Amino acid sequence: MILSLSKDSVSIQREQDVVLFRNRLKEVAVKIKMGLLNQTRLITASSEIVRNMLRYADGGIGLIEVVSRGRDNGIRITFTDQGPGIADISLAMRDGYSTGKSLGLGLPGSKRLVDEFDIKSKMGEGTIVMLLKWTR
Repeated sequence: MILSLSKDSVSIQREQDVVLFRNRLKEVAVKIKMGLLNQTRLITASSEIVRNMLRYADGGIGLIEVVSRGRDNGIRITFTDQGPGIADISLAMRDGYSTGKSLGLGLPGSKRLVDEFDIKSKMGEGTIVMLLKWTR
């Protein structure tokens, strides 16, 4: 069972918010003594999702939670937007697939960088992406 120890919600509406979000995430990771490599992985994965929210959904919310499972601590980030949604999640999760002019590595690359990844989307309602990285 995963317990939430603290929560911090960050609104992401414009490009400047990306830096604020990354800085807040770094502060939380340092506070729970997450190693530099795992910090970098989590921040990189999160940055991809934040940029997707800005590009495709005109922004959203990033909820940063410190979580605990037994003696393990980690950070769970839940990104929520009210954009157009993703028509085919399995296609969007394939390396090289993009509806924009990108390399199509954002979602699948983010998934590879974290311990747990979940994505849910409804056309016309938006998308929720959850990332979780343990400190170990």
